[in-house]
Amino acid sequence: MAKQDKSIAIVTGGGSGIGKQSAIQLAKQGYSVAIFEVEEDSASETVKEIQALGAEAMFVKVDVQKEDDIQTAFSKVASSWDGSIKAVLANAGVNGVFQAIEHMKVEDWDATQATNLRSTFLTVKHAIPYLKEAGGGSIVITSSINGNRKFSGAGMSAYSASKAGQVAFMKMAAVELGQYNIRVNAICPGAIETNIGENTHIQKEVDDIRIPVEYPKGEIPLGGHGKPDQVASVVGFLSSEHSDHVSGMELYVDGAQSLL
Repeated sequence: MAKQDKSIAIVTGGGSGIGKQSAIQLAKQGYSVAIFEVEEDSASETVKEIQALGAEAMFVKVDVQKEDDIQTAFSKVASSWDGSIKAVLANAGVNGVFQAIEHMKVEDWDATQATNLRSTFLTVKHAIPYLKEAGGGSIVITSSINGNRKFSGAGMSAYSASKAGQVAFMKMAAVELGQYNIRVNAICPGAIETNIGENTHIQKEVDDIRIPVEYPKGEIPLGGHGKPDQVASVVGFLSSEHSDHVSGMELYVDGAQSLL
Protein backbone atom coordinates (compact mmCIF):
# COMPACT_ATOMS: atom_id res chain seq x y z
CA MET A 1 0.00 0.00 0.00
CA ALA A 2 1.33 3.43 -0.87
CA LYS A 3 2.37 5.62 2.03
CA GLN A 4 -0.26 8.25 1.39
CA ASP A 5 -3.08 5.69 1.25
CA LYS A 6 -3.10 4.74 4.93
CA SER A 7 -4.00 7.15 7.72
CA ILE A 8 -2.50 6.34 11.12
CA ALA A 9 -3.74 7.53 14.51
CA ILE A 10 -1.71 7.56 17.72
CA VAL A 11 -3.53 7.27 21.06
CA THR A 12 -1.68 7.61 24.36
CA GLY A 13 -3.31 5.94 27.33
CA GLY A 14 -5.48 3.82 25.05
CA GLY A 15 -5.86 0.87 27.38
CA SER A 16 -9.08 1.95 29.06
CA GLY A 17 -11.78 4.60 29.39
CA ILE A 18 -11.76 7.56 27.02
CA GLY A 19 -8.52 6.45 25.35
CA LYS A 20 -9.81 2.98 24.58
CA GLN A 21 -13.14 4.12 23.21
CA SER A 22 -11.45 6.85 21.17
CA ALA A 23 -9.05 4.32 19.67
CA ILE A 24 -12.01 2.14 18.67
CA GLN A 25 -13.85 5.17 17.25
CA LEU A 26 -10.83 6.17 15.17
CA ALA A 27 -10.50 2.62 13.87
CA LYS A 28 -14.14 2.71 12.80
CA GLN A 29 -13.35 5.91 10.88
CA GLY A 30 -10.68 4.09 8.89
CA TYR A 31 -7.54 4.81 10.86
CA SER A 32 -4.86 2.26 11.65
CA VAL A 33 -4.40 2.84 15.38
CA ALA A 34 -1.25 2.62 17.49
CA ILE A 35 -1.76 2.48 21.25
CA PHE A 36 1.00 4.07 23.35
CA GLU A 37 0.48 2.64 26.82
CA VAL A 38 2.50 1.45 29.80
CA GLU A 39 -0.05 -1.24 30.76
CA GLU A 40 0.39 -4.07 28.26
CA ASP A 41 -2.62 -6.18 29.28
CA SER A 42 -5.21 -3.44 28.89
CA ALA A 43 -3.64 -2.05 25.70
CA SER A 44 -3.51 -5.52 24.13
CA GLU A 45 -7.22 -5.90 24.82
CA THR A 46 -7.91 -2.64 22.98
CA VAL A 47 -5.82 -3.89 20.05
CA LYS A 48 -7.80 -7.14 19.93
CA GLU A 49 -11.12 -5.29 19.91
CA ILE A 50 -9.96 -3.08 17.06
CA GLN A 51 -8.66 -6.02 15.07
CA ALA A 52 -12.00 -7.77 15.58
CA LEU A 53 -13.53 -4.85 13.65
CA GLY A 54 -11.26 -5.66 10.73
CA ALA A 55 -9.01 -2.68 11.35
CA GLU A 56 -5.27 -2.50 12.04
CA ALA A 57 -3.91 -1.84 15.50
CA MET A 58 -0.68 -2.21 17.40
CA PHE A 59 0.53 -1.76 20.96
CA VAL A 60 3.74 0.09 21.77
CA LYS A 61 4.92 0.05 25.38
CA VAL A 62 5.55 3.68 26.34
CA ASP A 63 6.11 5.60 29.53
CA VAL A 64 4.70 8.94 28.40
CA GLN A 65 6.88 10.84 30.88
CA LYS A 66 10.04 9.68 29.05
CA GLU A 67 11.07 11.50 25.89
CA ASP A 68 13.11 8.58 24.55
CA ASP A 69 10.11 6.27 24.88
CA ILE A 70 7.83 8.60 22.93
CA GLN A 71 10.37 9.40 20.24
CA THR A 72 11.16 5.72 19.74
CA ALA A 73 7.47 4.81 19.66
CA PHE A 74 6.67 7.28 16.87
CA SER A 75 9.63 5.98 14.89
CA LYS A 76 8.50 2.38 15.39
CA VAL A 77 5.00 3.11 14.12
CA ALA A 78 6.30 5.01 11.09
CA SER A 79 8.68 2.19 10.17
CA SER A 80 6.18 -0.62 10.83
CA TRP A 81 3.29 0.70 8.73
CA ASP A 82 3.28 2.18 5.25
CA GLY A 83 1.15 5.21 5.84
CA SER A 84 0.98 8.72 7.26
CA ILE A 85 0.41 9.72 10.87
CA LYS A 86 -2.60 12.02 10.56
CA ALA A 87 -4.22 12.02 14.01
CA VAL A 88 -2.85 12.10 17.56
CA LEU A 89 -4.79 11.87 20.81
CA ALA A 90 -2.69 12.92 23.81
CA ASN A 91 -4.90 11.25 26.38
CA ALA A 92 -2.65 9.68 29.03
CA GLY A 93 -3.18 11.16 32.48
CA VAL A 94 -3.88 10.65 36.16
CA ASN A 95 -5.86 12.36 38.87
CA GLY A 96 -2.89 11.96 41.18
CA VAL A 97 -2.85 13.14 44.79
CA PHE A 98 -5.67 15.39 46.03
CA GLN A 99 -4.30 17.41 48.90
CA ALA A 100 -4.52 20.83 50.56
CA ILE A 101 -1.90 23.11 49.01
CA GLU A 102 -0.31 23.71 52.41
CA HIS A 103 0.31 19.97 52.82
CA MET A 104 0.99 19.02 49.18
CA LYS A 105 4.33 17.23 48.75
CA VAL A 106 6.48 18.62 45.95
CA GLU A 107 7.04 15.13 44.56
CA ASP A 108 3.28 14.56 44.35
CA TRP A 109 2.81 17.88 42.54
CA ASP A 110 5.65 17.04 40.13
CA ALA A 111 4.30 13.55 39.44
CA THR A 112 0.92 14.94 38.35
CA GLN A 113 2.52 17.58 36.11
CA ALA A 114 4.83 15.00 34.56
CA THR A 115 2.11 12.50 33.73
CA ASN A 116 -0.44 15.05 32.52
CA LEU A 117 1.34 18.14 31.19
CA ARG A 118 4.89 17.03 30.39
CA SER A 119 3.58 13.99 28.52
CA THR A 120 1.27 16.20 26.45
CA PHE A 121 4.20 18.41 25.44
CA LEU A 122 6.37 15.41 24.56
CA THR A 123 3.62 13.73 22.55
CA VAL A 124 2.88 16.86 20.55
CA LYS A 125 6.57 17.72 20.08
CA HIS A 126 7.40 14.36 18.54
CA ALA A 127 4.19 14.13 16.52
CA ILE A 128 4.88 17.37 14.64
CA PRO A 129 7.49 16.08 12.14
CA TYR A 130 5.20 13.23 11.10
CA LEU A 131 2.14 15.46 10.77
CA LYS A 132 4.17 17.94 8.71
CA GLU A 133 5.30 15.12 6.45
CA ALA A 134 1.67 14.05 6.04
CA GLY A 135 0.69 17.55 4.96
CA GLY A 136 -1.27 18.23 8.13
CA GLY A 137 -3.60 16.48 10.53
CA SER A 138 -5.24 16.65 13.92
CA ILE A 139 -3.97 16.73 17.49
CA VAL A 140 -6.49 16.33 20.29
CA ILE A 141 -5.54 16.77 23.94
CA THR A 142 -7.61 15.30 26.76
CA SER A 143 -7.94 18.06 29.34
CA SER A 144 -10.81 18.50 31.83
CA ILE A 145 -13.48 20.89 33.05
CA ASN A 146 -11.36 21.12 36.22
CA GLY A 147 -8.94 24.00 35.94
CA ASN A 148 -10.76 25.45 32.93
CA ARG A 149 -14.39 25.99 33.94
CA LYS A 150 -14.78 24.34 37.35
CA PHE A 151 -12.82 25.09 40.50
CA SER A 152 -14.83 23.47 43.28
CA GLY A 153 -12.85 20.23 43.51
CA ALA A 154 -11.23 20.24 46.94
CA GLY A 155 -7.57 19.30 46.90
CA MET A 156 -7.34 19.28 43.11
CA SER A 157 -4.80 22.09 42.70
CA ALA A 158 -2.12 19.91 41.06
CA TYR A 159 -4.56 18.19 38.73
CA SER A 160 -6.40 21.38 37.80
CA ALA A 161 -3.14 23.25 37.16
CA SER A 162 -2.02 20.50 34.79
CA LYS A 163 -5.35 20.55 32.96
CA ALA A 164 -5.38 24.34 32.63
CA GLY A 165 -1.83 24.13 31.36
CA GLN A 166 -2.89 21.68 28.67
CA VAL A 167 -5.50 24.09 27.33
CA ALA A 168 -3.05 27.02 27.27
CA PHE A 169 -0.47 24.82 25.54
CA MET A 170 -3.11 23.67 23.03
CA LYS A 171 -3.92 27.27 22.06
CA MET A 172 -0.27 28.18 21.60
CA ALA A 173 0.24 25.04 19.51
CA ALA A 174 -2.85 25.76 17.39
CA VAL A 175 -1.46 29.18 16.44
CA GLU A 176 2.06 27.88 15.84
CA LEU A 177 1.10 24.82 13.80
CA GLY A 178 -1.76 26.22 11.75
CA GLN A 179 0.66 27.16 8.94
CA TYR A 180 1.38 23.45 8.50
CA ASN A 181 -2.32 22.57 8.31
CA ILE A 182 -2.10 20.94 11.74
CA ARG A 183 -5.18 21.48 13.88
CA VAL A 184 -4.89 21.35 17.67
CA ASN A 185 -7.88 21.14 20.00
CA ALA A 186 -8.70 19.97 23.51
CA ILE A 187 -11.60 18.03 24.93
CA CYS A 188 -12.69 18.88 28.46
CA PRO A 189 -14.74 16.00 29.88
CA GLY A 190 -16.71 16.29 33.08
CA ALA A 191 -17.74 13.28 35.16
CA ILE A 192 -17.22 10.28 32.88
CA GLU A 193 -17.56 6.63 33.85
CA THR A 194 -13.92 5.49 33.71
CA ASN A 195 -11.42 3.81 36.02
CA ILE A 196 -9.34 6.96 36.58
CA GLY A 197 -10.39 6.76 40.22
CA GLU A 198 -7.86 3.96 40.59
CA ASN A 199 -5.06 6.54 40.40
CA THR A 200 -6.76 9.09 42.65
CA HIS A 201 -5.31 9.45 46.14
CA ILE A 202 -7.34 11.75 48.41
CA GLN A 203 -5.51 12.82 51.56
CA LYS A 204 -7.22 13.40 54.91
CA GLU A 205 -6.36 17.13 55.03
CA VAL A 206 -8.71 17.71 52.09
CA ASP A 207 -11.63 17.51 54.54
CA ASP A 208 -10.33 20.69 56.21
CA ILE A 209 -10.55 22.75 53.02
CA ARG A 210 -13.68 21.32 51.44
CA ILE A 211 -16.41 23.85 50.64
CA PRO A 212 -19.85 22.27 50.17
CA VAL A 213 -21.34 22.82 46.72
CA GLU A 214 -25.06 22.30 46.24
CA TYR A 215 -26.28 20.73 43.01
CA PRO A 216 -29.82 20.13 41.84
CA LYS A 217 -31.07 16.58 42.01
CA GLY A 218 -29.27 14.46 39.49
CA GLU A 219 -26.23 16.77 39.68
CA ILE A 220 -25.63 16.89 35.91
CA PRO A 221 -28.32 18.61 33.79
CA LEU A 222 -27.98 16.33 30.79
CA GLY A 223 -28.71 13.09 32.60
CA GLY A 224 -25.92 11.93 34.88
CA HIS A 225 -22.35 10.86 34.24
CA GLY A 226 -21.18 10.63 30.66
CA LYS A 227 -19.73 7.54 29.04
CA PRO A 228 -16.35 7.17 27.33
CA ASP A 229 -17.93 6.54 23.94
CA GLN A 230 -19.69 9.92 24.14
CA VAL A 231 -16.32 11.61 24.51
CA ALA A 232 -14.84 9.38 21.81
CA SER A 233 -17.44 10.67 19.35
CA VAL A 234 -16.08 14.19 19.85
CA VAL A 235 -12.53 12.93 19.36
CA GLY A 236 -13.70 11.29 16.15
CA PHE A 237 -15.20 14.56 14.93
CA LEU A 238 -12.04 16.53 15.71
CA SER A 239 -9.96 13.90 13.92
CA SER A 240 -12.09 13.97 10.78
CA GLU A 241 -12.44 16.21 7.74
CA HIS A 242 -15.69 17.52 9.24
CA SER A 243 -13.62 19.71 11.60
CA ASP A 244 -11.09 20.92 9.05
CA HIS A 245 -11.53 24.57 10.11
CA VAL A 246 -11.67 23.96 13.85
CA SER A 247 -8.48 24.63 15.81
CA GLY A 248 -7.55 26.20 19.12
CA MET A 249 -10.80 25.19 20.78
CA GLU A 250 -11.60 23.52 24.09
CA LEU A 251 -14.78 21.47 23.74
CA TYR A 252 -16.66 20.70 26.95
CA VAL A 253 -18.13 17.22 27.06
CA ASP A 254 -19.86 17.30 30.42
CA GLY A 255 -23.63 17.45 29.98
CA ALA A 256 -23.56 21.10 31.16
CA GLN A 257 -22.16 19.98 34.53
CA SER A 258 -19.60 22.78 34.71
CA LEU A 259 -22.23 25.46 34.16
CA LEU A 260 -23.83 24.85 37.53
